Amino acid sequence: MKKRIIAFVLAGIMMLSLAACSKSGGKVAKAPDEPLTKEDVIDVTILSNASWPYNENWKVWEYIREEIGATINVNAVPSSEYATKYPLMFAAPDTLPDVVAFDSKPATDKFAIQGAFIALEDMQEYMPNYNAWLETLSDEDIENVVNIRKAYDGKIYYTPATGREATRGVRCWLYRKDIFDKHGIAVPKTFDELYEACKKLKELYPESFPFAMRSGMTNLAVTGPSWKEYWAPGVYYDYINEKWEFGAREEIMREMLEFYKKMVAEKLMPSDFMTMNTSTWQELISTSRGFIFPEYQTRINFFNTLAREQNPDFNLTAMMPPVANKETGVARVGRYNYETMGYVICNTGKEANMVNAAKYIDWFYSDKAMDLVSWGKEGETYKTVNGKREFISDETGTDVTLLYGFATFGSFLRIDPESTIAQLDEDTAAVIDFITDYAEPKFSPTANLAFNDEESKTIEETNAACKTYSEEMMTKFILGQEPISGFDKYVETLNSMGVDKLLGAYESAYNRVK
Repeated sequence: MKKRIIAFVLAGIMMLSLAACSKSGGKVAKAPDEPLTKEDVIDVTILSNASWPYNENWKVWEYIREEIGATINVNAVPSSEYATKYPLMFAAPDTLPDVVAFDSKPATDKFAIQGAFIALEDMQEYMPNYNAWLETLSDEDIENVVNIRKAYDGKIYYTPATGREATRGVRCWLYRKDIFDKHGIAVPKTFDELYEACKKLKELYPESFPFAMRSGMTNLAVTGPSWKEYWAPGVYYDYINEKWEFGAREEIMREMLEFYKKMVAEKLMPSDFMTMNTSTWQELISTSRGFIFPEYQTRINFFNTLAREQNPDFNLTAMMPPVANKETGVARVGRYNYETMGYVICNTGKEANMVNAAKYIDWFYSDKAMDLVSWGKEGETYKTVNGKREFISDETGTDVTLLYGFATFGSFLRIDPESTIAQLDEDTAAVIDFITDYAEPKFSPTANLAFNDEESKTIEETNAACKTYSEEMMTKFILGQEPISGFDKYVETLNSMGVDKLLGAYESAYNRVK
């Protein structure tokens, strides 16, 4: 109740502020075709990642300021301070900046429902580049890039962003090609073949855990589509049958548990794969005691670079996802490579500021902007070699993201996919197309849905308990602490905890935006 009162009060303050501005005859808003000038000051708040902390001298921001024309004041908030500083910022509507960058669509939803933002639909007359870009998108792009940004009311407050789908958050199956080749072991195409390959590797390397999967629940979701497309252990949307489901109660879950129980019992995979920490897992892989696993594609470069210092033949690369021996089995991995970054226009109640903010954001959707924030300028940040653009690095080989600021918070909304691929190492670049071909066609809508108060209450009351119980029981089944013969009773208990009510909340939210 307290949260709802705060939301109502904040929304009221926002609306009164807007009305007051209209009556006070404040700074006059520019016409739709009137360009921004240095006299137009735009306050921009962005996040600053610890791996590439914001640098006011980055080339990308130099180019943005030159082309947009306005005076841009950037306030960079360290990502580690986001959880405290952003709520405080939005609790003081009178001092809100004009534009704010986020790295999570759900993080914007709670402020959108409070009236803190202006919908893009309400500013379209000032956003010709955005409108033109929308016209170029396919139906699939609209669904995967635009519609996932819809808020509780079906409007878009959080700007769509795209271009890094081939390099951000991509999951795949990886294996030690050098080890498989050395012993003449065929790359498994099914889970039955995976089991047999791991048995051979265990004989050759007794101290190993050939199937070195970690992050149990996360990677169960990544590999779940091998059993049934779009499957996940928690709440997921089944696009094939067009319904919401809770994967951990389905019959497929029982079959997966039987497979993983067998793998753990025969020490073909770590018994603590559900909770294994990153450092322990990394040591397992780098010391040639783990040979096949689902992971981020970035692990190719990470392990090859690390391990080749001691073993030049070390070769971790991608493979086709193995398929479960089921009618529903497919060679797929979960799709997580959607862009999370974006901007919002703050409802400051100052018409001129909001118009300028819309013009600022609109620039990023132009073709010229996309090229500039992706590559920079020839001779300064990139060169052309044999008709192909290559980034110019410094004497120490500094990563171009850190060197120039490309692809950092607030620096793009459209980015050239080729510029992101140009930053990959050779091993990863060689298999990037192969990897992305096996991703599910559609994103799970669960990560971006916006819920109203009633739906949020239902989720708060049921989701955590259902998730915790199912994860505890899955661990017990796999470790043999509970017999899998008790699976039906487990499902009954799970259902009694309100799974159907939980799925109803997701269905209600999804129906507003699909």
